[in-house]
Amino acid sequence: MRDGTVRLAVVDDHALFVRGLELLLSATADGRTRVVGSTTDAAAAAALVARCAPDLVLVDLHMPPPGGLRAIAAIRRASPRVRVLAMSGSDDPAPAVEALRCGAEGYLPKTSEPEDLLPPLLAVLDGWAVMPGALLRRLVGPVRSPGLNLDDEERRLLRAIATGEGAVTIAERMHTSERTVKRMTAALLRKLRVTNRVEAAALAGRAGLLDERPDR
Repeated sequence: MRDGTVRLAVVDDHALFVRGLELLLSATADGRTRVVGSTTDAAAAAALVARCAPDLVLVDLHMPPPGGLRAIAAIRRASPRVRVLAMSGSDDPAPAVEALRCGAEGYLPKTSEPEDLLPPLLAVLDGWAVMPGALLRRLVGPVRSPGLNLDDEERRLLRAIATGEGAVTIAERMHTSERTVKRMTAALLRKLRVTNRVEAAALAGRAGLLDERPDR
């Protein structure tokens, strides 16, 4: 980020959606985001990102060939430090999973409410994996594992990770510092014997944490 402003690039074959996204962010993000580049051609995505150097790239998965998945893979190869958030208007979980495998840090439905758009962007930039709880339940809901050996604080933290909340939001809810949340998260991942937040989220789903009523 530069001067506290999140620089975004958008890869989507509908120019009207790109313009609508710019207007939504302008109205809801209080100047914290700026679209610095966009393309409707998936094949041009990697070159666009290299040219405009965004902090985060939003990529539509359902684009004409070579498609959004290949665009994500190409972006990750050419600009490995840039974070990628996949988007789609479909509720099919398969493309979302493939997007994560191609290097996306998260997935956001195009049906999201305007006021729910900014937090996932900031969460991804903060190093969190983002996936809607409903989609995660579809992915791991049929499988259940034995209960996790976690205390109440660890369960709250794992549930927050699984639903894509950022460190700042979690810190505010737990009345602690962002640095403490990151330290607690690292310790939790070690305890669960997982290597990243996506694996932790899947484990939370298998354990039924996503079906529990969240603490407020």
